[in-house]
Amino acid sequence: MREILQKLLDKEISIQDAEKMLKTSHIEELEDFAKIDTCRHLRTGIPEVIFAENKEDEDLLKIILNCAQNGHVMVTRLSKERYELLKPQISVLSDNKFKIEYNRRARILVIKDHEIGKEGKIGILTAGTSDIPVAEEARITAEEMGCETIVAYDAGVAGMHRVFSPVKKMLEEEVKAIVVVAGMEGALPSVVTGLVDVPVIGVPTSIGYGVGEGGFTALFAMLQSCAPGIAVVNIDNGFGAGVFAAKLAKQTLK
Repeated sequence: MREILQKLLDKEISIQDAEKMLKTSHIEELEDFAKIDTCRHLRTGIPEVIFAENKEDEDLLKIILNCAQNGHVMVTRLSKERYELLKPQISVLSDNKFKIEYNRRARILVIKDHEIGKEGKIGILTAGTSDIPVAEEARITAEEMGCETIVAYDAGVAGMHRVFSPVKKMLEEEVKAIVVVAGMEGALPSVVTGLVDVPVIGVPTSIGYGVGEGGFTALFAMLQSCAPGIAVVNIDNGFGAGVFAAKLAKQTLK
């Protein structure tokens, strides 16, 4: 944008040319399989995010290397096996002062050439240890959007006494939202919502068996919660929960 405006100021291009260039500068065509949203962070506060599943390895690699040139990109749902496969080609970015971090549990790859400042705090709770991968996806997403996170895992209603201490700590730390991740019957978000005065984001997970298998029981329970002040994202959608929590936290700082 700065280059376009400078050319306009120097009378190298017309107003009409500048307008056309500004309209098209936010999309970069990558061969015939991808359109890169180069201004997403400026427009929405969310870094460029690549969903890895169902993409060919060759196409995925090209998208990653291209998006990384903007200085900050996340790759979600990237399995450890695929990361190891692509790692040699991605590692060349480290020669250009890029920091490359892969989280196996969250299945997220982060590439950035600068540190992300932290402002605003959110809490993240899980009902069980099996829910941690989804919670880690939320944590990394929120942190890459510039929030500080306070986590407490395995604090489900099967042992109600485990809930109170981490919730108390989060309130003392003045978190602006709490992400609560739960499978099985999905009761924990309702319990937490009844204890706090900040928004709660419920994340149902596909952890369970019998009628709970697939996460729909947890989803329905959260949607049907009698505790006001809870929002619910889709099953296993830690990314969406992290984005929503971070946006809430940042709004309180304006």
